[in-house]
Amino acid sequence: MVTTVGTETTFEKLVQNLLILEHDALAAYESTIAKLDDVGHKAKIAEFKADHERHVVELTRMAQSLGVEAPIEGDLKEYLTTGKVALAAIVGDRTILKAMSTNEIETKMAYDHASKNSVATHEAKAFFAKAYADETRHKDYMDAAAAS
Repeated sequence: MVTTVGTETTFEKLVQNLLILEHDALAAYESTIAKLDDVGHKAKIAEFKADHERHVVELTRMAQSLGVEAPIEGDLKEYLTTGKVALAAIVGDRTILKAMSTNEIETKMAYDHASKNSVATHEAKAFFAKAYADETRHKDYMDAAAAS
């Protein structure tokens, strides 16, 4: 799925849409943790979920400093991200992690776009680049775990 998140023309909308995306991701992480059997994978996914929680805290701070509403939940896309995980759970951990890896593609792309978006402040671009690195690390782990 190709995302337009990260390409917004106002900083306010950029921050709000990243928050919605993060809340969708958190829902998928919660679903994944509940469905995984392997304790090691559960721990790693919980670690990654904590990264997303930190992203929400920072994005919420940005929204507040801009004087705009900070979304506190995802949108309909949450059903797609959690639905993939639920279907994959029928097959097992490797398939769940593969489904989560596909979710990470969109989040990585959004933060990559955001880190280069001219409407973002220098401070925000640095945060977006760090979040992109987090998402890359998440996806790399999921790809490797799903392949083993």
